[in-house]
Amino acid sequence: MATQAIQQPAVPFQERIAAQFRGLNPNDPASWPLVPKLALCAGVAAAIVAALWFVWLTDSATELDTEQQKEVALRTEYQKKVAQAVNLDALRKQREQVQQYVTQLEKQLPSKAEMDALLSDINQAGLGRSLSFELFRPGSVSVKEYYAELPITLKVTGRFHDIGSFASDIAHLSRIVTMHNLDMTAGRDETITLDATARTYRYLDKDEVDAQRKATKGGNK
Repeated sequence: MATQAIQQPAVPFQERIAAQFRGLNPNDPASWPLVPKLALCAGVAAAIVAALWFVWLTDSATELDTEQQKEVALRTEYQKKVAQAVNLDALRKQREQVQQYVTQLEKQLPSKAEMDALLSDINQAGLGRSLSFELFRPGSVSVKEYYAELPITLKVTGRFHDIGSFASDIAHLSRIVTMHNLDMTAGRDETITLDATARTYRYLDKDEVDAQRKATKGGNK
């Protein structure tokens, strides 16, 4: 009789796959069977994709936050411009009023050529009130950015009422004159001596303005 071969039972596919994952050497992936190698490659690829996806999402979130902030700023700027556009006519009228006011003030400032006449007006204001000038001394001119200031040291003697009228006359001159450091001392026969500093102002001519601007720019360097 012929001897019949004994057939081994077939190993299930899942068991064969699981067997390839047994006894793997983690220090030598190159020696692994095909299926574990493919699984490792797939895992590494998935990790790389996940990392890149996370980085992209982080950058996108940052960019989105930046754009949202820009949107808020643009909305605020738009609202301001809309408000300005609505009030444009009123703003123009206010600007015209300010320009008129500045023009009026400039007319009250004498030019360099008119300063002597202004000093004479101050002197005549005192003489017209019967005051006696003991001192009338213009000081050094202090040049500012757009105007010049001239202090005048005054010392006058007269009756209290006349000195008060003199101060009022100074205030009502066509040019701007201000009084500072007022000091009154009683004298004889009901007289009062007034020590004060009068300050008057004049606008700078074009050459003086240019020179002052050059000096300012040179000092800022």
